[in-house]
Amino acid sequence: MMDDLAGALRAPWMAAVCSCLVGILSCAAPAAETRPSEPVQPSEASPSAAPVAPAPQLEPKRAMMKAIRIHAVGDADVMQQEEIPRPEPKAGELLVRVIAAGVNPVDAKMRQATRKDLRALMESRLPFVLGLDVAGVVTQVGEGVSRFKQGDAVYAFLDQARGGGYAEYAIVKEGEAALKPASLSFKEAAAVPLAGLTAWQGLFETASLEKGQTVLIQGASGGVGVFAVQLAKARGARVLATASTRNQELLRELGADLAIDYTRTSFDRVVRNVDVVLDNVGGDTTKRSIDVVRRGGFLATLLEAPDAEALKKRGIQGARVQAHPDAATLEKMTALIEEKKVRPLVSETLPLSEVRTAHEMIATRHTRGKIVLVVAEEP
Repeated sequence: MMDDLAGALRAPWMAAVCSCLVGILSCAAPAAETRPSEPVQPSEASPSAAPVAPAPQLEPKRAMMKAIRIHAVGDADVMQQEEIPRPEPKAGELLVRVIAAGVNPVDAKMRQATRKDLRALMESRLPFVLGLDVAGVVTQVGEGVSRFKQGDAVYAFLDQARGGGYAEYAIVKEGEAALKPASLSFKEAAAVPLAGLTAWQGLFETASLEKGQTVLIQGASGGVGVFAVQLAKARGARVLATASTRNQELLRELGADLAIDYTRTSFDRVVRNVDVVLDNVGGDTTKRSIDVVRRGGFLATLLEAPDAEALKKRGIQGARVQAHPDAATLEKMTALIEEKKVRPLVSETLPLSEVRTAHEMIATRHTRGKIVLVVAEEP
């Protein structure tokens, strides 16, 4: 059968028929022109045609960071390490990648908030990231910042109302920061701002200590005391300092002219008529310090304000030191550090995750120098 069909197709009359059919089909269906494709447009003539809704715009996912945050005031257990959104710098602010963060007694006071007024204040700010001392690298600058640029190594004392130091990134206002001393590591630098500025503001701005005067520094082996001894010596004052037995040699190394072991000798038996007392201890020590200040002298305290009536009776002045961030003074601290006249003392470094241990250590009130949290590796 297949051979017969092939033969028929080769016949002359069949070829003619096929040719005729091809011509007819070509005339009936001319080939369509090739045109570029056009987007489909909704018909304007049809009132029922609905407009095409634009695709929803998704907000970019915010970068996250680790931070130590509290959701309630209380003991060390309220501190939790969490993943929270990384902050963005506003005008006049820096975003700093934190390498190290200093731990201070005030951090624990803010966490505990035992005073009624402080408790109300802290509870109004929850959740809150603790930490007031940072050293790190600028990653972003906000509008109007002129003193710093991306990549600068800085250190800063953060405002207590904002905190934020116990984190991988922190917002720092331009007026809180200074370039990190080149001679210090980031861990060492993180020990300077709050304690160093507190000592400076207590001695020179509150008590007006001058060259040639005599100052007694109570609790001189702690974070503030270590800086106070060195700053007073750099100013040209005669320095008397108290600390426990194990810290006597440290006081002499820092430059104290007289180191007093308070566990063996009552300071008011060997000290008389000093120009200034800087008291880092409080309580009974504050009360007894009034009697060793000369008439017209000054008692500066860190914990509680001295009794006004007792001051008046003695004929002296006194005030509680109100420490605050100050970039200009921090730059002066930097100069003294670079001149080798002042150095920080870091007694312990811990990872950020061990912040509870750090707070338990400062609660003993017998820490030598400063404790620092290591947040990232030194660049």
